[in-house]
Amino acid sequence: MKVRIPTPLRSYTDQQSVVEAKGDTLDALFGELDRQFPGLRFRVVDEQGRLRRHMKVFINDEAARDLTTALGPTDEVTIMQALSGG
Repeated sequence: MKVRIPTPLRSYTDQQSVVEAKGDTLDALFGELDRQFPGLRFRVVDEQGRLRRHMKVFINDEAARDLTTALGPTDEVTIMQALSGG
């Protein structure tokens, strides 16, 4: 499946904005991404196995709530880094 990578994380993917990976759940997908691109998972998933607060993940334009979310082979996943400021 296609996974869209935000600019701040592209240093892990050799500057690729879209990569291919497989997984039946978001957790499995991030495990596969980490095998391909070491360190990427830690930037999106915290030590308790939850999506980091400043990261948003969308599956086919719908927000994912947690890593147990099921994925299909034709799904597209977009990782976004939330911006803050004042």
